[in-house]
Amino acid sequence: MKKQNIRTLSLILCMFSYLLVGAAVFDALESESEISRKKVLEQKQGALKRKYHFSEEDYGEIQRVVLQSEPHRSGKQWRFAGSFYFAITVITTIGYGHAAPGTDAGKVFCMFYAVLGIPLTLVMFQSLGERMNTFVRFLLKKVKKCFHMRKTDVSMENMVFVGFLSCIGTLCIGAAAFSYFEGWTFFHSYYYCFITLTTIGFGDFVALQKNEALQKKPPYVAFSFMYILVGLTVIGAFLNLVVLRFLTMNSEDERRDAEERESLRRAQNNISLRRKDDDRSRSSIFLPLGDRTSQLNLIPLIQEDTEKHRRQSAGGASRVGSFCTCMCYKSHLCDSPAISHQETLNCHTNPVYYNSISYRIDEISMSTRDNTGFSSPGSTCSQTNQSCHEYLRQRRKSI
Repeated sequence: MKKQNIRTLSLILCMFSYLLVGAAVFDALESESEISRKKVLEQKQGALKRKYHFSEEDYGEIQRVVLQSEPHRSGKQWRFAGSFYFAITVITTIGYGHAAPGTDAGKVFCMFYAVLGIPLTLVMFQSLGERMNTFVRFLLKKVKKCFHMRKTDVSMENMVFVGFLSCIGTLCIGAAAFSYFEGWTFFHSYYYCFITLTTIGFGDFVALQKNEALQKKPPYVAFSFMYILVGLTVIGAFLNLVVLRFLTMNSEDERRDAEERESLRRAQNNISLRRKDDDRSRSSIFLPLGDRTSQLNLIPLIQEDTEKHRRQSAGGASRVGSFCTCMCYKSHLCDSPAISHQETLNCHTNPVYYNSISYRIDEISMSTRDNTGFSSPGSTCSQTNQSCHEYLRQRRKSI
């Protein structure tokens, strides 16, 4: 199994395990509180009904009126400022849920607007994150040079540390500002900033929803819009540095596997000279026809029995039964007075690679020693060194 498949399976198992752990923890933390709040709410509903003598229908109507009037506490929601706020929550996928289109035409336009706007926004934040990381890396390198540090290269650990500090600082600045303008506690403001900048957007805490802030507090409105956009850029830079780096490991592994397959394919396409020993001690040249195909014998062997070889060797002619490269022709082969056939066949054969050259050796006539420097069966080398070197020179020319 490939490394990519193992990594993907591990991620799937980790995700489901993480979901199970989260479900168990939230169940333990929130279930009792939910039951308690429900009991208190039922008691208050019963007290109101008894005090004002509301019927079930009247009390249900009051509930619908209160719920529908909740979004209008911020002022006119669908003027330009409120519409711009809604557009930000759509294309950034925050989706607080504090406002939604009421007309069918508005719902249709919202779908088309999200289809084009969400990819555009993701690409923009990705590009801004890359530029921000490049600028931070440049600043860190300059700082290291100013402090005369021996290693001025910025490592991944340095970038992750700076990115983490940037995220924490952005969240703290937003928490302080929204705590001042909205009257929330610092913890609730920090929670709101985290849920907003991670694009979770529960909607339990939404800024600009009190005392008609959209129309009466323009500086606060501008700050809220800019904070959301800049904060998403900072978070995007950190995610680009950590998460997307991990995600590119699959593509790197696939590229590495492709290079290995290509190198294997090139190795298979090379022509290899291999010696094939049979019962008659003959050698052949083999060429691979292609990827995962059989091999072709470039020098067909003539089927002759051993007795015929012996008879022809006495007459001075012999069939060439073996083929070696020029590496086999050493001076000491001809210096010795006689070399047996067994020693000749055990000569050192080096593999030679050719691209598009084929060789065919039909027949070579020789007297007492063939031109290859090998003794035919039953023959001996009795020539002088000069004649032997002459034969070797002619043999090299023929090849």
